Amino acid sequence: MAAHVMVADVTTAPAHSGAYRSLLLLATALALCVVGLGAYVRLTDAGLGCPDWPGCYGHLLVPDHAVDAGRAWREMIHRYAAGSLGLLILGLTVAAWRRPPHPGAWLTSGLCALVGLQALMGMWTVTELLQPVIVTAHLLGGLLVWTTLVVLCRREFGARDSGSWRRLGGFALAAALVQVGLGGWVASNYAGLACSDSLVCADGWWPQTTAAAIQWAHRLGAAAVLMIAGSYAFVLMQKPAQRPFGLFIAIALVMQIALGIANVVLRLPLPLALAHNLGAALLLASIAVALTGRRT
Repeated sequence: MAAHVMVADVTTAPAHSGAYRSLLLLATALALCVVGLGAYVRLTDAGLGCPDWPGCYGHLLVPDHAVDAGRAWREMIHRYAAGSLGLLILGLTVAAWRRPPHPGAWLTSGLCALVGLQALMGMWTVTELLQPVIVTAHLLGGLLVWTTLVVLCRREFGARDSGSWRRLGGFALAAALVQVGLGGWVASNYAGLACSDSLVCADGWWPQTTAAAIQWAHRLGAAAVLMIAGSYAFVLMQKPAQRPFGLFIAIALVMQIALGIANVVLRLPLPLALAHNLGAALLLASIAVALTGRRT
């Protein structure tokens, strides 16, 4: 009887592991799509394309009498993708708890809770008519879901190492999160072009309008992230084992700065604005991956 149980454990563990890995990869890929779709909805002013939630005019599909069918479909496609992601993460959590010794189970359980909060944020975004604080929180939540999934992939598929310079990495990750929040605050307050013709957003060194102040704060945040995350990338590149992580952070950082400048100079063309949002997701993930290596 004991031998039979041992054989059963050995034969079922790989199946559980395979299911977990498959769900993890699918969820991670879909999470980035959801982040991109959310940005696309926001950038094309489709956040209120459906005036109710979770359906659209009381339907699961966009009805013929929708005021603007294009905006409504963009919003509903985002909701379908987000709902599918929630189901994947639920399945991922079940798979994590079923495979001994349950690596990542508590983290995936936390992800389930975060996805539930994200659903509430999605509802409040509509019912509260795109309140900036809710829109910004919804953006941050989506990026945290994506980043956490990337960290789980790193722990599942990456080499075992302890990382390095964890305190500096923590500061870099915190600075990047604050900067993403400032970027969401800029977008939700329509302040992206508040001072497109001025480096300092003012006649002097202090903005004269609320929108300009929001944009100026975002630019100051970019400078802080450049210094902190750039320093983290530099020290990582000094160690051969950590060099790829530092290089990826540096590339993501330079791309974000370049995209930010291009968005202002070219007056927020949709492809560049969307790329800037996805770039923020990649920067966060690259810092988190470097920071969260498994201790040997």
